[in-house]
Amino acid sequence: MNCEIQKSKLNGKIVCPSNKSYTHRAIFLAALSDGKSIVKKILRSNDTLATINACRGFGVEVKEIEDNVTINNTINSTVENSVINAENSGTTIRIAIAIAALSGGNTTLTGDESLRKRPMQPILDSLETMGVKTESDNGKPPIRINGKIKGKEISIKGDISSQFISALMIIAPRLPEGLTINVEGELVSKPYVDLTIAIMKKFGAEVKTEEKYKKYKIAHQIYKPTTFSIPSDFSNLALLLAANVLLGDGLTIEVNLGDMPQGDEAIVDILQKLGVNVTLEEDIITTESPELLKGGKFDLSDTPDLLPAIAILALKSEKPIELFNVRHARYKETDRIAVMSRELKKIGLDVEEKEDGMILKKTEEMHSAELNSENDHRLFMAFSIVGMFIGDCTVSDPDAVKVSYPKFISDMKSVGANFK
Repeated sequence: MNCEIQKSKLNGKIVCPSNKSYTHRAIFLAALSDGKSIVKKILRSNDTLATINACRGFGVEVKEIEDNVTINNTINSTVENSVINAENSGTTIRIAIAIAALSGGNTTLTGDESLRKRPMQPILDSLETMGVKTESDNGKPPIRINGKIKGKEISIKGDISSQFISALMIIAPRLPEGLTINVEGELVSKPYVDLTIAIMKKFGAEVKTEEKYKKYKIAHQIYKPTTFSIPSDFSNLALLLAANVLLGDGLTIEVNLGDMPQGDEAIVDILQKLGVNVTLEEDIITTESPELLKGGKFDLSDTPDLLPAIAILALKSEKPIELFNVRHARYKETDRIAVMSRELKKIGLDVEEKEDGMILKKTEEMHSAELNSENDHRLFMAFSIVGMFIGDCTVSDPDAVKVSYPKFISDMKSVGANFK
């Protein structure tokens, strides 16, 4: 299915969705806690529902009431012959792999066609060194985990995804001797490890940093049941801000920032470097943009999910926008560097694809096109904003937004987007 999009100006208020990364982690941590926890204001999306169902697959009781979930149980016994379907969610399957090794049963983990292409080998290799038997399709799902993790020190590569490190951190307090985690090579997406440490602390577990992004020590601890409210999602906020900059600065965006770290907060600094004035007053964010943005070079090694939002800002940039150190964006739901380079060329942007990023230049030849999001939620949203800017475009796979922002299309229509 395709979505037809005409030129649009946006005016009105949108409430930014809750954070997907914190929703995943809070639900898993509640499942590992001794007692009843309540997670409020969750992001209800296909990805987070996959995490809820994964917890149920491990024998945990989860009750859902609107955007709140109550979780009651502990994973304290072997769960035999469980099948976990993570659908399209990389976070779900990677944390569930670690929990399967903690559980010690015979667990099969799989997902949709896209997820079955995503690499899992680093965590499988690490678990193998600690006595866990794994089977996979050349390091990709479906994956079988058999046996219980044993030992107190593990090493893992950090150059593909920080989710592997987060997964091991999350199970570490429940190991009898805790766990020391050694990160090999350069860690990508570092702020997501900080995010994991912060949410673990909310559930009563401390992580000792021996060497930041290189070595962590986590003692045996008991996760405490808690009530936690999910903050707004800066990854989705980045796309809303990009839409505002490109389509007239008419949006006010309501946010719940809370006190939890998010790496994608970097979008505010990046916009300011591009010449955009970003204002926050009483949980409302607005922007004021120049006629043309300044351009610049941006290192996205820590914030790969910002790639789509910043790339499309080249539509309104006087000078080139260069994005680099983000090779790991190739291992997302799609190869986002390749797909964005290919599709943005269709509308007349001058795009140079690099191994670790891209250089984008505005031209005088920009025109409508049929854009293929390849069922990637962030690319559909980014290309939709492009369509609203250019006019007379079609974008494939609108259902992809169910992964992270199910109300995206209805929210856009409510503030003036011309979608069919």
